[in-house]
Amino acid sequence: MRKTIIAASNRVHHAARGAAVLAICLMFLTVVLQIIARYVFSAPPVWTEDVARYAMVWTGLLGATLSFKTRADAVLMQSVAPDRPHPLAYLANAVHSAAVLTFVLPVVYFCFIGLRGGFAKGYLARQSGLTADTLGIPMVWISVSVPVAMIIILLHLAARWAGDDQAGTTAPQLD
Repeated sequence: MRKTIIAASNRVHHAARGAAVLAICLMFLTVVLQIIARYVFSAPPVWTEDVARYAMVWTGLLGATLSFKTRADAVLMQSVAPDRPHPLAYLANAVHSAAVLTFVLPVVYFCFIGLRGGFAKGYLARQSGLTADTLGIPMVWISVSVPVAMIIILLHLAARWAGDDQAGTTAPQLD
């Protein structure tokens, strides 16, 4: 079971990295298109700003999952739970896991369930009724990035519990 969880985490990490790279490329291309259209042709398309913004949202949330997987977390967490082994390492890991769960679980819950219960009042259900003005697409396609990222982080946390040792394998350590 441990190997299955770690393998799933690694596969999702690889897919998230690819999607994040695509989102960055999309954001870059739409911004370049907007700049060229504005300053060369004096007629920027109205949709480029929204596409760049929504690509940035997906990039940021997927980037958070990549950082979590490679343990390139904020410096604050490194100061609370340093990399060197010490007698309270298990306690530090438990506090770290509790902090992650305290944030992620309510976010996932309220993405699907409303404050008073029921799927019809959850964040995604409310967003499905809205449409992006310039693109004409349901806002749920942008909003779904939140629960997707949180669920990926939960998978990576489960992989850590299963013994995943991906710390620093794809991201440089900052001092």
